[in-house]
Formats: sequence, structure tokens, C-alpha cells
Amino acid sequence: MIDFTNKTVQYVKETDTSPNCSVIVYPKTGNKSSMISVPIDEDNRDYQQILKWVADGNTIQEAD
Repeated sequence: MIDFTNKTVQYVKETDTSPNCSVIVYPKTGNKSSMISVPIDEDNRDYQQILKWVADGNTIQEAD
């Protein structure tokens, strides 16, 4: 189960023009070394948890 407390949730793209390919979750301190990467796949239970988090009023940041 993903703990969203004090975390940044952000989309990832392979290139500037490609669609989002995954979502990363990492501490708000910006330390991406302890991030988790979740593929955008509605059958993935971690992605389902992210979708519920969004349905609860949260927002995924756009890719850099």
C-alpha cells in the first residue's frame, strides 16, 4: 500500500512529446532515490490506489 503522506505524485514521460507512461511517488523533500514508479495500467493495484487518491481530491503533478 502506498503511503501518500508528505509525498509528491508526478507523471513521467519518456520524451517531451510522448504521452505519460508512469507515475512516480517520492518524498516532498525531492529525494527521488527513494521513489516508487507505477505504470499507468488500470489492472495494476498500485495505480488503482493512485486513482482512488485522485478521486479523493488530490492531483498528480505534470511531468517535468
